[in-house]
Amino acid sequence: MFDLAFLQSHYDQLALSFAQNPLLFAALFFALYVLVTAASLPFATLLTLLAGALFGLWHGVLLVSFASSLGATLAMLMARYVLSGWVSRKFGSRMELLNQGIQQDGAFYLFALRLTPVVPFFVVNLLMGLTAIRAFTFYWVSQLGMLVLTVVYVNAGTQLANLRTLSNIVSPALLGSLALIGIAPLLLKKLMPWIAAIRAKANIYKPWRAVRPKTFERNVIVIGGGAGGLVSAYIAAAVKAKVTLIEAHKMGGDCLNYGCVPSKALIKSAKVAHQMCHASRYGLQDTKAVFSFKAVMQRVRAVIAAIEPHDSVARYTSLGVEVLQGYAKIVNPWTVEIALKDGGTQQLTTRSIVIATGAAPFVPPLAGIEQSGYLTSDTLWDAFAKLDDIPKRITILGGGPIGCELAQALQRLGATVTLIEQDNRLLAREDEDVSNFAKSALEADGVRVLTGNKAVRAELVEASGSNTPSSSVRTERMLAIKSKDGELVIPYDALIVAVGRSARLTGYGLAALGIPTHKTIDTNEYLQTIYPNIYAAGDVAGPYQFTHTAAHQAWYAAVNALFGDFKKFKADYSIIPAATFIDPEIARVGLNEQEAHSQGIAYEVTKYDLDDLDRAIADSAAKGFVKVLTVPGKDKILGVAIVGSNAAEMLAEYVLAMKHGLGLNQVLGTIHTYPTFSEANKYAAGEWKRAHQPEKLLAWVKRFHDWRRG
Repeated sequence: MFDLAFLQSHYDQLALSFAQNPLLFAALFFALYVLVTAASLPFATLLTLLAGALFGLWHGVLLVSFASSLGATLAMLMARYVLSGWVSRKFGSRMELLNQGIQQDGAFYLFALRLTPVVPFFVVNLLMGLTAIRAFTFYWVSQLGMLVLTVVYVNAGTQLANLRTLSNIVSPALLGSLALIGIAPLLLKKLMPWIAAIRAKANIYKPWRAVRPKTFERNVIVIGGGAGGLVSAYIAAAVKAKVTLIEAHKMGGDCLNYGCVPSKALIKSAKVAHQMCHASRYGLQDTKAVFSFKAVMQRVRAVIAAIEPHDSVARYTSLGVEVLQGYAKIVNPWTVEIALKDGGTQQLTTRSIVIATGAAPFVPPLAGIEQSGYLTSDTLWDAFAKLDDIPKRITILGGGPIGCELAQALQRLGATVTLIEQDNRLLAREDEDVSNFAKSALEADGVRVLTGNKAVRAELVEASGSNTPSSSVRTERMLAIKSKDGELVIPYDALIVAVGRSARLTGYGLAALGIPTHKTIDTNEYLQTIYPNIYAAGDVAGPYQFTHTAAHQAWYAAVNALFGDFKKFKADYSIIPAATFIDPEIARVGLNEQEAHSQGIAYEVTKYDLDDLDRAIADSAAKGFVKVLTVPGKDKILGVAIVGSNAAEMLAEYVLAMKHGLGLNQVLGTIHTYPTFSEANKYAAGEWKRAHQPEKLLAWVKRFHDWRRG
């Protein structure tokens, strides 16, 4: 048996062989050591002792150091060749994450393992072979990392005759010391970003050091009373922080006053009018919807007024928030100056600031647009509220969610609507089948949809009728658009610009403080600006412009602003739902097909058409589909798109499933009330299950049943 006693009993014979031909003996010893370590045989420690006994300390260290590193590298490469393919197939996604870490910190991890003999070296060789670490990196780190223990064992070998057990070589104290040496580089690497952050923080605040208050009047000041600002202030007050909310215009922000709330109120009125005109679909008599447009707009105002108390100054004051109406300007990282609406100014000091100033409609620099006049989603509500009748001809620029929603609703309320989109299809972020569905739905209601057209100018044209005096001149508003087929001029009575929204970045001191902006305020994953105590949330921070995302970000901004010195949270955008409220609705969460393609993510598609759903048939709403993207061969949900009645409500089940890691098998195993639209989610899961039936097993089951029948 090759053990310590064997070495001691055969030492004289081996020493004689070495003395007779030292170079040949050393070469054979080197080759044997490489072979033993490459094959992961448990004799390397004994060979190391023998090297010390035969060659002395320094020659022994030289031989063993290179032989062990070379053999370990060969063992690693063999493990990679034999096992890495199987491991990648079985644990593909996990290995991708592991390899990302190895690329960044692989040398540090390997060095720590080499210095810590608690983990056997042959195990390290095999495990590292399954990763993407470079062979040269593995070699030199192994040689450096194993050097300390090599010296210890070779030195012990010089006293081979006096050794009683291998445990005499390394004591627990020595093992502990080596482990600490191994961990030190990792700890240093982890500490370096923290040290760098402290230095960067000191540098960024250096110009303001003289004006930093010794005490603060507020824990946090929130600028902007929209969704992001309201939630930030609410959270701060809930945890008993002293918080001031500053709003320059209307509490509730864009969503309450100009966006989500008024548009959904308008859409509901338009839908009822549409159902009256098509009552025969429900066994009733078609009836022309007779209504006052002014009354419709009054209802929109009434809906806003009914929801307004939820976001009012009185409510937030009762919650413990100080609300100031005025224009805020950040004077320095801890001071905000407020130009109060009722006159005068006020300065407040604060530990943290949350910027939640939202976004405003973007108006393209279109020739003549200012002279001919236009509306945006912010201005149309006041303008339309003054009218007795809806404008007869409405042109809408922009085929995104806002443009599509307004186009359908206004068409259903009696206007003749032309929708112009520069892209080749509507809702360009959605899959092509979803975009086509949206276009068909709008055109079915009479909207004239012109995709692939770019607006080039707006103009006022004087037109006089043949039967009117020459002094009577009528001004006609025209919009010129251009496509590959040439130029087309469209007359209109109202032009609505809905081509997107731009973050509000000016007027409150960002430039003076040097806070970088690129379409939105630059923030890190914790929603911090370059000043760690100044945060941004909502549309002004991006990357999404949804009310629910602004509220989602507000939690992170508020909690990090108040408790970030102790614990910070990275904003999570992994599961973000969205909906376009045309009829039928469009709702989505996660990846769609075009995003999966662009990111190189493999997927399977499962589709269930709503024309087979009992409730959809009963409601005469059997149009649309549920489309689910999953990991190939698995029920893990990557993304969902739903088109149809109640799509936004149906989506919530998939949002919940994705958030908590539930797959289609769990959706299928959930009882859904009959008859409801939500059953479509279960049936989509059933379609996936049928496509993944264990055919071979079912063939044997069929044989079993055949046998049971006799």
